[in-house]
Amino acid sequence: MQKKILITGASGFIGSAIVARALEEGYETWAGIRSNSSKDMLQDERINFIELNYTDTNKLTEELIAFDNQHGKLDAIVHVAGITKALNKDDFEKINYGYTKNFVDALVKANMVPKTFVFMSTLGAVGVGDEINYSPMRTHRIPKPNTIYGKSKLLAETYLKSTPGFPYVILRPTGVYGPCDKDYLIIMRAVQKGLNIGAGFKKQLLSFIYISDLVDIVFLAIDKEVTRREYYVSDGNGYTDDEFNRIVQRALNKKRVFRIRIPLFLVKAAAHVTEKVGEQLNKPVTFNSDKYKIMKQRNWVCDITPLKEELNFTPKVYLEEGVEKTVAWYKDKGWL
Repeated sequence: MQKKILITGASGFIGSAIVARALEEGYETWAGIRSNSSKDMLQDERINFIELNYTDTNKLTEELIAFDNQHGKLDAIVHVAGITKALNKDDFEKINYGYTKNFVDALVKANMVPKTFVFMSTLGAVGVGDEINYSPMRTHRIPKPNTIYGKSKLLAETYLKSTPGFPYVILRPTGVYGPCDKDYLIIMRAVQKGLNIGAGFKKQLLSFIYISDLVDIVFLAIDKEVTRREYYVSDGNGYTDDEFNRIVQRALNKKRVFRIRIPLFLVKAAAHVTEKVGEQLNKPVTFNSDKYKIMKQRNWVCDITPLKEELNFTPKVYLEEGVEKTVAWYKDKGWL
């Protein structure tokens, strides 16, 4: 019998990549989207679409029971839905935590708990890493997030863990990049214009995961039916911000760039101004006070030994190759 999978937040960069892989793996694939979500990256005719009401646990329970009666139970759920920016900061907790809580409660009430529930969290749920010795973040570490986004994700993680027997797998990816992503496109456009920009003067170590490697991890967790575990996700390496920019420079075949170091106090001030402009325009902005705290953080390296030992994960695409692939895709689409 064909296995069923639901991917929430399916219209986004990460969600759509998981949908594509689910189809490749032969799943009956359900894409959870909002009525106003773009389907630009969800064009395959085999995709089934569903809209769920996360705001009301009782209505959501009824929707899940109706789904069960018509289509049967789900074998796996990958919960990607959430927000990374908002005008009202209370929306982070309301959506990233509250909607996840409602979803979990409804699954339990509807007797629709799958074999595996993969929750897409963030490395930001952990907080600031070791900025003295630059040791990697490890799973025994007590999370102390310093961003509103990270705090909201940690609340959701904690609720999953508090639900008896719930088959969660928590993934905490670092910076995810690849074709279709727009966040790193901003940096690449700056390099293309001849600017290698860094925030602050103290050493900064970054980490990355290429989108297809992240998707590999999702399906390794599902296939192995791992439950009640959490993993840090990256390619296992650390890169200075200057190394990253130089890799982008080579991929763009940009001969000369101008290196600029911006003091953190100026970055903070600029983030504050941008945030206020967004409020005036009634539009959430990516570069905000949360983003400043992310840029300020000096160590984003994490230990992926548990991924390797428990899921047999081996990164296939490291940063240099991944950036080359991403730049080639951007150029093909006319984004660069």
